[in-house]
Amino acid sequence: MAEADMEKEFQAAIDSGKIKGVIVCATDAESNFVYEKTLGERTLLSGERRPHQLDDVLFLASATKLHATIAALQCVEDGLLSLTDDLSTILPELAAQKIITGFSEDGETPLLEPRTRPITLEMLLSHSSGATYYFLDPMIARWRQKFAPKPETLAKSSVPVEDMFDYPLSFQPGTSWMYGPGLDWAGRVVERVSGKTLGERMHERIFDPLGITDAQFYPVAREDLRARLVDLNPEDPEVYGKAVMGGPNDMNKLGKGDFGGHGLFMTAPDYVKVLHSLLANDGKILKPETVNDMFENHLSPEAAAGHKAAVSEENPFGIFFRVGTAPGSKAGYGLGGHLTLEDVDGWYGERTLTWGGGQTFAWFVDRKNDLCGVGAIQATIPTDPEVAHTLKQTFRHDIYRKRAQWKKEQA
Repeated sequence: MAEADMEKEFQAAIDSGKIKGVIVCATDAESNFVYEKTLGERTLLSGERRPHQLDDVLFLASATKLHATIAALQCVEDGLLSLTDDLSTILPELAAQKIITGFSEDGETPLLEPRTRPITLEMLLSHSSGATYYFLDPMIARWRQKFAPKPETLAKSSVPVEDMFDYPLSFQPGTSWMYGPGLDWAGRVVERVSGKTLGERMHERIFDPLGITDAQFYPVAREDLRARLVDLNPEDPEVYGKAVMGGPNDMNKLGKGDFGGHGLFMTAPDYVKVLHSLLANDGKILKPETVNDMFENHLSPEAAAGHKAAVSEENPFGIFFRVGTAPGSKAGYGLGGHLTLEDVDGWYGERTLTWGGGQTFAWFVDRKNDLCGVGAIQATIPTDPEVAHTLKQTFRHDIYRKRAQWKKEQA
């Protein structure tokens, strides 16, 4: 990728009205290199504009999944769960789902086959369980349109995870890969084995140990946080995360409870505290051996083949699933994100863990090159996906150049 200075590129996008602002935070394991930058403005519900601040509260969307992964792994450490045990007794609703293979000739009857393999926590955390987002599988989208309650019906009484994602699996567990609500289901597993809400568990075991106080699941009720919510503006007064998602977003609106796949709000510096704990492997939220396991490829050979197809250029969603890495690069899926399996000169090292949220939020942890970071773009509505992708790429690459320049200056 051609060299580009992210501050200049971000400011140009702000000046041209393509985005409203950006927040970038990055650090190394010893916190010697610390990069924190805000540009642009956020708009309050009243319409008043104010400069972005580091403590602005962001909608994480799918970047929530990393925290849900950590919460689930803490339950494994506590002996409440296993990565490889059958979850049927804990998640009977998911275990009861069959696999959709098509529709009858008249298009009225879905063709379903029984599940023949167990669903494990490892599969939920690595998106190889068969649970798929309906907008990524045409057959599930068709099933949902025909059999699921309509959004206007759901909106009258919000529903929990097990009702939101009450539809068939895309494939037999462990036999392929597709992005989906596995972390929402994993969040329910955490709640059922711990006896606490996912938010309570995260505060006790993730946020409190790291000194994070400004985090809450949707709907954000604390007035001190609402005053700093980036998306609390005239274009998105109910904070559905429209700018992050690129347009309408009904998951927050329709969900009841804490959704581990998309429902968390927090600040960028606080998000980096979580990334830094993993980078430094400091034992504050997970045991060192558990963190090491997060950075291993957790896809079976069958699932790895499905993942390779999903991230390919032939798949229109491949650019999203690759999260900035090159088409055809060696990759797998760890516990919490996309996992690189080769070094890229001047950039990600082998076994960099990375993912993001919606179209505008990106994070990475590169233990080989000792760097982690978050880039949060505050988009206009509707979001231009190409602009968002280009700016995220600029962040991903330029933060490495800025670190290299800092090292030269230190020397």
